[in-house]
Amino acid sequence: MTEPWWRQAVVYQVYLRSFADSDGDGVGDLEGLRERLDYLRRLGVDGIWLNPCYPSPGADHGYDVSDYMDIDPLYGGLSAWDRFLGDAHAHGLKVLMDLVPNHCSVEHPWFRAALAGDREMRDRFIFRRQPNNWQSIFGGPAWTQVDDEWYLHSFAPEQPDFNWRNPAVAEYFEQVLRFWFDRGVDGIRIDVAHMMYKHAELLDWPGTGHNPHMSNQPEVHDVLRRWRRIADGYARDLTLVGEIWVPTVDDLALFLRPDELPQAFYFDLLVCPWDAGRFRDSITRGLSTAGGTWTLANHDVHRSVSRYGLLTRTGGPATRPRGEVDVALGVRRARAAALLTLALPGSVYLYQGEEAGLPEVLDLPDSARQDPTFHRSGPADYGRDGCRVPLPWTSTGPSFGFSRSPSPWLPQPAWFADYAIEDQIGHPDSTWELHRQALTLRRDFTGPLEWLSTSRDDVIAFRRGPHTVLTVFGPTPYPTPQATPLLASTPCPPNEVPGNTTAWFVG
Repeated sequence: MTEPWWRQAVVYQVYLRSFADSDGDGVGDLEGLRERLDYLRRLGVDGIWLNPCYPSPGADHGYDVSDYMDIDPLYGGLSAWDRFLGDAHAHGLKVLMDLVPNHCSVEHPWFRAALAGDREMRDRFIFRRQPNNWQSIFGGPAWTQVDDEWYLHSFAPEQPDFNWRNPAVAEYFEQVLRFWFDRGVDGIRIDVAHMMYKHAELLDWPGTGHNPHMSNQPEVHDVLRRWRRIADGYARDLTLVGEIWVPTVDDLALFLRPDELPQAFYFDLLVCPWDAGRFRDSITRGLSTAGGTWTLANHDVHRSVSRYGLLTRTGGPATRPRGEVDVALGVRRARAAALLTLALPGSVYLYQGEEAGLPEVLDLPDSARQDPTFHRSGPADYGRDGCRVPLPWTSTGPSFGFSRSPSPWLPQPAWFADYAIEDQIGHPDSTWELHRQALTLRRDFTGPLEWLSTSRDDVIAFRRGPHTVLTVFGPTPYPTPQATPLLASTPCPPNEVPGNTTAWFVG
């Protein structure tokens, strides 16, 4: 039986606003992406996950959707999307859309009608006479008052939550799924898939941190089962990938039962510190209960270079820690982590710019920041803008080749020139070439993972078929019987793997 395309795929995440701008307005667009499809094929990825590009007022840059069955003119409209999809398929690339079912925009026709007094439409959202004490994930209260009622928004006030207990909501999103599947997409990434349902009684939550009443309710599994049946009803292999932040890996596994989601991101590895034991334990849990949909970065978290190079944490959440960063150390560890992850069984989602070793932009001026997380939480969380700064394609020119405009939607630091992608292509020691080689060679990896014993606690090793993968997390080199690795994140002397390095061996 042929394995589904997505089972071992490497999917490249495109944050469209920041990928490539074709028309000079300082914002990335579909034509800019279409012009770079040859680049993605040369890199060696199998598919593209496209962050939301539906019509949107942009309060959360696309995660506040006003029309789920169209494409924003800012990105080129539906005709540009059709051209992009056709060319992507011609390049042998699969395409995943990003669906946002927990909430929409205040500009969605349903919510505008609800605000105008339409009681039927108001019941498609969560309105109450009295709000509870829930807090928004973006900071501040999760309720906003309208006339004599309050509406729930788990994120920004511009993003009202749907009432999934109203059948009209479920029917609508089934239409949305079919619309994009009929149009030719190969899968759907589901934003906060665990949050569609809230506790039926909207109980107060007296604790701090994670609020179990806002998410992970049992009813959500029925929705995902219906969506799985829809996807399975098509003649081609389609996937549904859940963004699911739940307390334990066992909770995550419930979303991956045979009749529910084929895939869900395994975020446990993403938040692991640079520690051999923690990595091994996380990988073991992920393989045993969550299948294997790996990622080390995305549009919501600090780039891996800056997380792994963090010397002392001074604040911020686990996904966006703040403190002093040793960039050179971070680059070295991020390269090792990428090579380790790309050797694991399963699929890998690669965030744009990670292949170039880009660090997080930590010092954006407050006046330039656009993320509602920053504006609602202030100094507690600088938000997600730093990983969304437009890509540097060249070391010179306006916007480092991102756009003809010298003023992209987020400012790029001068040091971006040192990470220019086109300067790295063909350079044997570059982070880009490391990824290209790894994406080519990983296709030869077969079979399950078998852990191997090592003589040090800061070293992990495993075998997959004829391939052996060894990662040294500490600074001290580790001796090996094999003289020359097939590929290594740092140059290796004979019979030795340096510190903070991953090496692949054959035999």
